[in-house]
Amino acid sequence: MKKTIVAASILFLLLTACKVNYSFTGASISPDVKTMTIGNFSNKAPTVVPTLSRDFTEALRDYFTSNTNLSLVEHGGDLSITGSITGYSITPVAIQGNETAALNRLTITVAVKFTNRTNEKQNYETTFSRYQDYSSQQPLVAVQSSLITVINEQLAQDIFNKSVANW
Repeated sequence: MKKTIVAASILFLLLTACKVNYSFTGASISPDVKTMTIGNFSNKAPTVVPTLSRDFTEALRDYFTSNTNLSLVEHGGDLSITGSITGYSITPVAIQGNETAALNRLTITVAVKFTNRTNEKQNYETTFSRYQDYSSQQPLVAVQSSLITVINEQLAQDIFNKSVANW
């Protein structure tokens, strides 16, 4: 009887002491982390699109709130992401025989500082860049909004993966 109680106690302690977080997004966030702060990304690119700063910041916030259980707070979150948009450029690609571009490429670059107050080993500062190609037959104003939306989503996913998915 005494052995059964001891075995049951040990089993109970093992089961309650081990905590594993499962996530369908690949996030591996410590149970100690409860809040997140995502600052406004200012637009420091040479070419300024008036709504890009707001659109990118909101895309990043939406991605984190949709893919984690973290509460978004204004200041002092357990995790913090700050940064700026440092590049917005259009370059010709796929040059044809008549020296005209069949495609143009819109590239957006962001500088990011990630701070994890519970595990400083995960802190980083780096840049992320993504692009989308579009037909040179289309004027930029006709496709700019949809291209920015796609690029913002890709950048948000890259930042998420580096910050909490440890990819």
